[in-house]
Amino acid sequence: MTFAEIAPEYWLFGGAAAISLIAYVALILVPAIGSFGRAWEKTAAGFLSLFVLVSLVALGVAAGLSVVYFWPDIKQFLP
Repeated sequence: MTFAEIAPEYWLFGGAAAISLIAYVALILVPAIGSFGRAWEKTAAGFLSLFVLVSLVALGVAAGLSVVYFWPDIKQFLP
């Protein structure tokens, strides 16, 4: 498989996923782990920050599904 065989949508979704993962690590995981000194506290903070990641992904999926589901109604409001 070459680069030409991969559709541009996959490159865009992969890039968005990579940017989101980098943002999660830089803005949520690193500060959460850096706030504590003991190893068990850092482990607990890292584990609890996964709940933040899961909730953000769930909100994004729910928003996307609601747009898809209500698209006929949304389209009426667009010019």
